[in-house]
Amino acid sequence: MSNHIQPRIAIVGGGPSGLVLLLSLFRRGISATLYERDADSNGRARLGGMLDLEWSTGQRALRENGLEEAFKKYSRRDAQEARICGKDGVPILHRKGPDATEVENLEKERPEIDRRVLRQILLDAVPADSIKWDHALVSARQLDASTGQHELTFANGVVTVVDILVGADGAHSRILPLLSSATPTYYGLTGAEISLPPDVVALPENNDISDAVGEGSCYVFEDSKVFVFQRNGDGRIRGYAWHRDALDWALPRDPIQAKKVLLGIYEDWAPWMRKLIEIADEQAIYQRPLFYLPVGHRWEHKPGVTVIGDAAHLMGPFAGAGANIAMLDGLELGLVLADVIDQGLDVKEREAAIAAFEEGMCACAEKYAALTMRNFELAMSDDAPLSIASSFTQSVDEL
Repeated sequence: MSNHIQPRIAIVGGGPSGLVLLLSLFRRGISATLYERDADSNGRARLGGMLDLEWSTGQRALRENGLEEAFKKYSRRDAQEARICGKDGVPILHRKGPDATEVENLEKERPEIDRRVLRQILLDAVPADSIKWDHALVSARQLDASTGQHELTFANGVVTVVDILVGADGAHSRILPLLSSATPTYYGLTGAEISLPPDVVALPENNDISDAVGEGSCYVFEDSKVFVFQRNGDGRIRGYAWHRDALDWALPRDPIQAKKVLLGIYEDWAPWMRKLIEIADEQAIYQRPLFYLPVGHRWEHKPGVTVIGDAAHLMGPFAGAGANIAMLDGLELGLVLADVIDQGLDVKEREAAIAAFEEGMCACAEKYAALTMRNFELAMSDDAPLSIASSFTQSVDEL
C-alpha cells in the first residue's frame, strides 16, 4: 500500500481492459472503483465466444497479476484448432491444436479461453466491493482543468467526483468524447450471433455440425460474407454471421423470422451451416453490426481522463487482437498509475506519465488496427477464402 495520498480513481466499464486495470492497481496497493452498467456479474453469462490470448499481451496481463496458473487451468490448448473454408464448408486450411503429449510452450501458443470464464477469473481476483454494479453512466463533466477532477452521474442517481477517470466502456464510450471527436465508423458489415446449446450439439444427428467446427474455430469466407463458428469450453457452438448491408438493416425480433432472413442470406451455403441456423437457440439470437475507430486514432491529452480498450482503439475481429491489446492497456496503465502514486508525483508529473502511456498505447494499437483492416479487405475480396488462408499461413510462419 502506497504511503502517499491516493487519488480517487474511477474505471467505467467492466470488460477485459477495465478489469485488468482494476486488478493491476489492486495488486500494487492502489485503490480504485470500477463502475459497470450490468446489474450483476451474471449479466453476460450467456454471451461471448472464445479469446485466443497471446504471450506478450493478453497472457502477460494475467501473468504479471498472478493469474498464470489460473489461465493454464481454464484455457484450452486443443481449441487452437482452426479451419478456413469457403461456403461449401470444405477446409482449404486446417491447423490442428497441439497434441496432448506436446510440451506446453505458451510463448508460441495462443490458448483459447471463453470470455465468460476469463471475466470470472478476473472478478474472483479483485475485492468484491471495488465493483459497483448497476451503474450505467449518464454523463461525465470536467470540474477543474488544472487538477483533472471530473463529476460522474449514473442512471441510478449516484453522483461522484474523481481525480482520475478511465473510460473502459467499449465501442460507444461515453468517456471518449471528453478527449476526441472521433466516432465509430460502420464497416458496412452486419449480421447476427447465434448458437447451439451443449445438449443440442451433443445429439448424434448434429455430428455433422460438431465435426465441421472441430475443437476450436471454423472461419468461412465467400461472396463478401463471413460465418465464424467457435466451440466454447462448455460445449456450446456459437456462430457469427456477417454480410454487407446498410446500417439500418434490422434482424427481425421474432426468432423464426430472424432464421428465415439468415437462411435467405446464406441460401447456397453448406448444409451443416444452414442446419445450424435452423436449429439455433431461439433465446440467443443477437444482431451484431461491426464498427471501428480510425486507424492511428490519437488525441491531445487532457488532465484527469483517459480511455483504454475498445473505447480507445475499436477494431473488428479480423486479427484476433482487440481483447489482447485491451488487456495490455489495462496492465500498462495500471503499472504507470501505481508508479506515479508510489513516488508521490504531483499532478503535472502524473499527467505527463499518462500522456506518455497514451502515445505508446496508440502506437501499438495502430499496428494491429492496420492489420485488422487489411484482413477485413481480404475477407471481402473476390479471392476469399484463398486470400485469408494465405494471410493466415504467413502470420503463423512468422511466429
